[in-house]
Amino acid sequence: MKKNNAKAAAGVKEIARLAQVSIATVDRVIHNREGVSEKTKAKIQAIIDKLGYQPNVLAQRLALAARGAINLAVLLPAISSETEFWQAPKDGVNKAAGEIRQYGVTITYFYFDQNDENTFEKQVKKIVRASPQGILLTPTFPEPALRLIEHCNNTGTPYVLINTDIPGYDAMSYIGPEIFRSGYLAAQLIHYGIRNNKKVVIAKIAREIDNNYAILRKEEGFRAYFKDHGLSNGLLTLDSLQTEYAVVSRKLAKLIKQEPDIGAVFVTNSRVSLVARFLEAAGRKDIILLGYDFTTDNVQYLKTGNIDFLICEKPQEQGYRGIMTLFQHLVYSNTIEKSYLMPIDIITRENYIFYRN
Repeated sequence: MKKNNAKAAAGVKEIARLAQVSIATVDRVIHNREGVSEKTKAKIQAIIDKLGYQPNVLAQRLALAARGAINLAVLLPAISSETEFWQAPKDGVNKAAGEIRQYGVTITYFYFDQNDENTFEKQVKKIVRASPQGILLTPTFPEPALRLIEHCNNTGTPYVLINTDIPGYDAMSYIGPEIFRSGYLAAQLIHYGIRNNKKVVIAKIAREIDNNYAILRKEEGFRAYFKDHGLSNGLLTLDSLQTEYAVVSRKLAKLIKQEPDIGAVFVTNSRVSLVARFLEAAGRKDIILLGYDFTTDNVQYLKTGNIDFLICEKPQEQGYRGIMTLFQHLVYSNTIEKSYLMPIDIITRENYIFYRN
């Protein structure tokens, strides 16, 4: 082991001698740290490539072990039949955890009820007391999320937001979709299939709407498309703070009775299966239906043709990349990327079988 470490050190010394820089400068380049000019970095990298130098991974592991275990906190909604979507980010986190466990990294989950802001606040307090070395969260409730972020800024704790960012706030790092463009794309898909005289329903089905940035931003993007293209279709709104099928179906039945010229429904979240269930029962195959997320119920209605399009945004990859970003920053001092936007995928009956979250 000592022989291998000495060989690695000798390699770094030789690179430093040839580049006429300090060993510390070479170390910064190898581990992608800041503080080295682009010219010097290029010179050192050319020497590294020429020598075929490979960092001693074993030595890096030993150095990490000497620093002590790293604990990362993950703040996500509790998973239930209503919140199946969040299984995918959790799967991504678990995949990353399995890959970095050997480096002494552990993950602690903190779950909240996405219909209850108090549960989010309680978990924020627990995280603050736990003092993790890094935090991955989805800021479902912006105000308590900002309090946690303020704590991170005060303590120098790195954090990553996934799935949705916070309006007007310059976060350390965001991994997820460009939400406005996601809504804009949804409108474009409906525009392709709807006749000019038909009306479009924007359905927001959630226990919390007014403070749900993701839902409101998607609606904003959707409306912007119709305005930008001068479309004359009437845009109707259906809001339901109750997410039970019986309530949603009653509201839909009432709206369709009042507005018989509805040609499409855009659901701003994963609860599109509720609308699909109603349209199937009503025998309304003539209404275009579009919503979000590759959940079990949604895919079933996609297969039967009751849902025309699902927009999906790689939630599993969001969780995986979020943890790996924190790990690489804490262990290798890699700079945290400010924004990593997920692809906005369009899933249909014809291609769903090939899709992976």
